[in-house]
Amino acid sequence: MEDRILIDPNVCHGKPVVKGTRVLISNILSSLANGESIEDILKEYPNISKEDVYAAIAFGSRLSNFESSSYDVKVS
Repeated sequence: MEDRILIDPNVCHGKPVVKGTRVLISNILSSLANGESIEDILKEYPNISKEDVYAAIAFGSRLSNFESSSYDVKVS
């Protein structure tokens, strides 16, 4: 997954994207949540692959397991 997802403050304001594109992971996940199929998403974003969509799902899954802490965390 890490080789397919990019978080860079210089790309889309630091929001997670499919590496090498400006396709937001949140857009892929929203499309899936709204009932679009992977095939529909690939038609909408022809510059990504099925593996990129799976990576987006895995990324969302990992975030859902995130536990907050009382520590100050800085992401760069």
